[in-house]
Amino acid sequence: MRAFASDNYAGAHPEVLAAIAEANADHAVSYGADPWTAKATELIRARFGADASPWLVFNGTAANVLSLGALTRSWECVVTPDTSHLHVDEAAAPERMAGVKLLTLKTDDGRLSPAQIEPLLARQGDEHSPQVRVVSIANSTELGTVYSVDELKAIANVAHANGLLLHIDGSRLANAAAALGTSLGDITTAIGADAISLGLTKAGALGVEVVVFPNEPPAGFAWLRKQHAQLASKMRFLSAQVVAMLEDDLYLRAATHSNAMASLLATSVTAIPGITITRPVQANAVFASLPPALADAVRPDFPFYTWDESTSEVRWMCSWDTTEADITAFTTALQSAAAAV
Repeated sequence: MRAFASDNYAGAHPEVLAAIAEANADHAVSYGADPWTAKATELIRARFGADASPWLVFNGTAANVLSLGALTRSWECVVTPDTSHLHVDEAAAPERMAGVKLLTLKTDDGRLSPAQIEPLLARQGDEHSPQVRVVSIANSTELGTVYSVDELKAIANVAHANGLLLHIDGSRLANAAAALGTSLGDITTAIGADAISLGLTKAGALGVEVVVFPNEPPAGFAWLRKQHAQLASKMRFLSAQVVAMLEDDLYLRAATHSNAMASLLATSVTAIPGITITRPVQANAVFASLPPALADAVRPDFPFYTWDESTSEVRWMCSWDTTEADITAFTTALQSAAAAV
């Protein structure tokens, strides 16, 4: 099966699997006191700053929930776009597990603007109102858009000027960095992010994400990770994946490739009758509208999701292992189906 439904459909990169196998060669101290975790910490600090504090977890929901739980108190809330993964696709985990209220804002392209934040602060200090504490944005966003460095700085500046913190959901941070031609640190710690959920699974890891703080973590974070069932006993296998992804910039090579495949896909389908690209293609996502009959005709062989049933908008995701042959086969199937419907 060659799917365009999600970059989670892709397998783990061979270099990651080789690193896991190498880490399996002998015994090692558990719970992170091993050479692989030390190396992973070194590599993360090389990208996010010498004082960065990394905490490995199993998945992105945990990374987001732990980040927000550590940054907030029970009467505080988090501002996020209404299309964010945090709000739409985490089964209310932030509310249930972190006990934090989400305030969602409507956006045209998945990106918040600084001007949207300040009006929410009118009741800061009012004991009857939940207190805004964190702004959480994703880069790249759920709509495939990418914040520029200047846009990120502007959001961080307005947050910090008002006593707020900035969290970046980076499940596809590698794709944003590849799109902008920047380092991971340039679009996180360097612009003032207070917590980052570094996603590596979608870039080709088997299953590891990292909570990164620019310096010392909030008090008690080690126990918070343990309470949320995210402390790996055999940490070396998570750390080995981080090392494989970062040591030779595998994350960047993988993201650069998936971004390029998305661009190629968007270009390849534009001439097919009935298909319209609906959003800018800035990372590894392509959004398009097409007749439901056309979508249904090709979906069995090339699975993908309908994003908006009311407009027949679909989302096609490219992965680290998407090939030009995959794009050609998918485009050919769409052309044939378009001629028949």
